[in-house]
Amino acid sequence: MNTQISKRLRALDWNRIAGQIETTGFARSGPLLGGDECAGLIALYDHDERFRGTIDMARYRFGEGQYRYFDNPLPALVAELRRELYRHLAPIANDMAARLPGGDSYPSDLETYQRNCHAAGQTKPTPLLLRYEAGGYNRLHQDLYGALHFPLQAVFLLSRPGRDFTGGEFMLLENQPRAQSIGHVITPEQGEMVIIPVRERPVQGKRGYFRAPMRHGVSRLHGGLRHTLGVIFHDAE
Repeated sequence: MNTQISKRLRALDWNRIAGQIETTGFARSGPLLGGDECAGLIALYDHDERFRGTIDMARYRFGEGQYRYFDNPLPALVAELRRELYRHLAPIANDMAARLPGGDSYPSDLETYQRNCHAAGQTKPTPLLLRYEAGGYNRLHQDLYGALHFPLQAVFLLSRPGRDFTGGEFMLLENQPRAQSIGHVITPEQGEMVIIPVRERPVQGKRGYFRAPMRHGVSRLHGGLRHTLGVIFHDAE
């Protein structure tokens, strides 16, 4: 176990993070991973044996770029981030679900949640590395891989904005009934975590809470290389 990662996560103000998600639909941590940790994750990208699958975005009209799903066993840093982050996010996820009719409930630890995923036929790990070159982008989308999904996920920027790449802002789009969409453009620092909804978030309306669908993506890169780590908690079919 990387106790430093656990300590860093425990040191975050999770009440503030929950409040940011409640107010805007996303939260930022500030830099959480060091430059060496980011470089180590980027270096894994060319090690084919670490991955179970590679997606060329252009082939499926997802955008321009590539991403790779890690295979089990996950790299130690990724496994620790996934396990420890889940513990902090589960209470927020349960609060979100409680505000919506028919909302699910989520166990307090990742191991139990994964058993639920596996029982539903979702057995493939979903953490992934993404890489974009100049001109690359990712269309707005949701990361759903089966009937079960955990309502929050985390994205870590591994590259140095303005030095390793230009452009390539992180984008969120929220839809609300009978209203125009709300867009967010986020420019994380290297090693920073952004927590976003996977599918939707509860929003307070005049008659109680309603579901506001959200999608995320990446704007077009002007130059350089951009690498990102995505930590998704539900497994895939």
